[in-house]
Amino acid sequence: MSSAGPSSRAIVRIVLTITATVALIYLLYLVRSTLLLVFISVFLAVALGPAVAYFRRRGMPRGAAILIVYVLIAASIVGVGLLVVPPVVSQVEGLSNDIPGYVQDLRHNKQFAKYDDKYHISKKINEQAKKLPSHLGEAAGALQSITVGVFGAIVQLVTVLTMTFFLLLDGERIAGFLLRLRGRDNEERYRRIASDIYRSIAGYVAGNLLISVLAGVTTYVVLAILGVPFAVPLAVLMAFLDLIPLVGATLGGVAIGVVTLFNNFPTSTIVWLIVFIVYQQVENNIIQPVVYRRTVNVPPLLVIVAILIGGSLIGILGALVAIPVAAAIQIVVRDVWEQRDAHRLEDSEVIVPGSAGPASMPVPPAAQTPPA
Repeated sequence: MSSAGPSSRAIVRIVLTITATVALIYLLYLVRSTLLLVFISVFLAVALGPAVAYFRRRGMPRGAAILIVYVLIAASIVGVGLLVVPPVVSQVEGLSNDIPGYVQDLRHNKQFAKYDDKYHISKKINEQAKKLPSHLGEAAGALQSITVGVFGAIVQLVTVLTMTFFLLLDGERIAGFLLRLRGRDNEERYRRIASDIYRSIAGYVAGNLLISVLAGVTTYVVLAILGVPFAVPLAVLMAFLDLIPLVGATLGGVAIGVVTLFNNFPTSTIVWLIVFIVYQQVENNIIQPVVYRRTVNVPPLLVIVAILIGGSLIGILGALVAIPVAAAIQIVVRDVWEQRDAHRLEDSEVIVPGSAGPASMPVPPAAQTPPA
């Protein structure tokens, strides 16, 4: 007798479930930009949480502590700008004034003088040198456009900062409410997971910033000793790129190495390469393990995969947050696995009433010894 097929009610339920799932996925796709802003806000709130807690422990109201952290961040950005822009302007103006002298020295070369008389090279170089300071404004405009493109429109930036402020203000209350929805039995477990994720992300951000500052300071000291121009802007560039895992420091080192080619070559280039290689070994094998040991413990293969996925999804920002996100996922997966093993162990221990331990496995009837 053949079994009956699924009922009409079951078919309708399956169709509605599939339709609702597709609709939800499409809705998430439509609001993906908003979800990205929410994700950035949550990440910033977790990253800035320890700084806010520091001021809270000193008796400040939470709102005032958050505002102080915001002011310190803005002051840091302005300070970096003051460190970078004046040396660049000064060096460009000095180069503009020195170019005519360099051209005049080239005139002492007979071969150059021959081509100069024919093609008027000196005249064209001097004309471009006079325009160099004006080009600096164009470069600043281009840099501003790039910066706006990286950080998004000003409205999005204000939105992210506002959401981050309210998350820092009421985040604990919101998290507690969501955890209580899971029931009293599961609240402690999920609270422990959230606490581990919070410590992991906050520790990673603080450690990454510390390592980047060390890279920038080391770069500045070496370039200042070598007399390489633009030492401060290059040090800031190195610190910023060092925030990007795996490839950032290498990109910064190569860029600075190219600059050293034009300053006392080959001595400056050789010294920089030696210092950079030694520092990278110290950072990779000593500094990073010490800083990340108690915060992020992600296997190297997972780090590479996470960075590639994050970079392909949302670019540089994805690469920056890839490691803490991977650490959070690892914490959740580890907890699920431990709970699964605990339930499996409980199911395997069948206690017989009146006995002190697990029951012995029953003997199948076929295996019992027949009576004599």
